[in-house]
Amino acid sequence: MSVMDEAIQAITPEIYYNLKRAVELGKWPDGREVSREQRAHCMQAVIAYEARNQMPEAERTGYIDRGSKADGALCDDEPDVVRIVRDRGGV
Repeated sequence: MSVMDEAIQAITPEIYYNLKRAVELGKWPDGREVSREQRAHCMQAVIAYEARNQMPEAERTGYIDRGSKADGALCDDEPDVVRIVRDRGGV
C-alpha cells in the first residue's frame, strides 16, 4: 500500500469536509490562507476520498448534471461555456 493510499484511508468525514472547504474558500477552518500547493493536494485528496468511498456520482466534486434525452434535455447541443479562472494567490 502506498503512502497516498494510507493517507486517503485515514481521512474521516470531518477531515474530508475541512479539505473540501479549504479548496472552496482558500482558507483553513482557523482562517489561515491555503497555499496554491496545499489547494492542489487537498483537491487530489478530496477526489480520491470520494472515489474510494464510492460516493454517488452526483455528489462528487466536479459533477455536472447534463440531463438526459429521456428528460427532454438537449445533450448534444452547443457545449456549455467553461471559464477558466487562474488562482492568483488569493487575489
